Amino acid sequence: MADVDLTLQQAASLLGVHYMTAYRYVRLGQLPAYKQGGTWHVVASDLEALRTRGSVAANHQPATSSLDGTKSARRRAPWAARLEVRLAAGDARGSWSVIEAALAAGAEVDEVYLEIIAPAMDSIGRRWECGDLDVGYEHRATGIALRLVGRLGPRFVRRGRTRGAVVLGAPVGEHHSLPLAMLADLVRQDGWDVSDLGADVPEASFVHAVASTPDLVAVGISVINQLSLAAAASSLAALRASGVLAPGVPLVVGGRAVHDEAVGLALGADFVAADARSFVALLGRPSRPAALAEPMRARPLAIEQTFV
Repeated sequence: MADVDLTLQQAASLLGVHYMTAYRYVRLGQLPAYKQGGTWHVVASDLEALRTRGSVAANHQPATSSLDGTKSARRRAPWAARLEVRLAAGDARGSWSVIEAALAAGAEVDEVYLEIIAPAMDSIGRRWECGDLDVGYEHRATGIALRLVGRLGPRFVRRGRTRGAVVLGAPVGEHHSLPLAMLADLVRQDGWDVSDLGADVPEASFVHAVASTPDLVAVGISVINQLSLAAAASSLAALRASGVLAPGVPLVVGGRAVHDEAVGLALGADFVAADARSFVALLGRPSRPAALAEPMRARPLAIEQTFV
């Protein structure tokens, strides 16, 4: 098939499906498309790729469980890649359709964060770094992802008494708030109360938040940009010097800029959390003061690991 542009109606005819079915493929990120003059267009090679990988046939198969309890191929569909397509296109409705389809196929909400949204945004971020994607599109994708998290957030709330409180934030000059928003929900899901200060937090605000948060069990600081490491160190030092930290309340850092444990400890942290699950596991340790003598071993961090 020549690599020519087709209308979505032509693509639907070649696929042998109704126009609305082809449109659904676009919304789910299965078929890349772009709008021109109010009409959806598809590149012929993308259409052929869809037919070759058998996505159309798989899309009509029901999700079934295997003997080991895992879902069928629908659950293992490349949801992150599909979401990335819609995010990069600035398609908020299509992005939510991908999330809905993943949930319907059996994905849990924490898996949506860690295995779909975060990897999709990681790929978009790396494409921007390589010059493949304009920063405006990266910012637009981040805005859509934040709205997705906003819609999913209530599903993480756990009823009943909380296990304690956690303060999260990023230092002055660090502008990435999406990873913190996802981490906050994952911490809430485990039964903790969370004060998410977001990005670009002044030292004094960190100190005030810690001083005014009852039942505090940990403080988490996220650093993605290497240029923000000095600000993170300054925030950690300010918290220690303020005297507002109760004994046994650890200061935890994580993020792409904290590429190993030595970096985090040099900043003045008690722990380096390699990812969101490690952070949550740290909170659940039965003896936090004793745990301070055994800092967690860090792995190289990546943006898709959420606590970044």
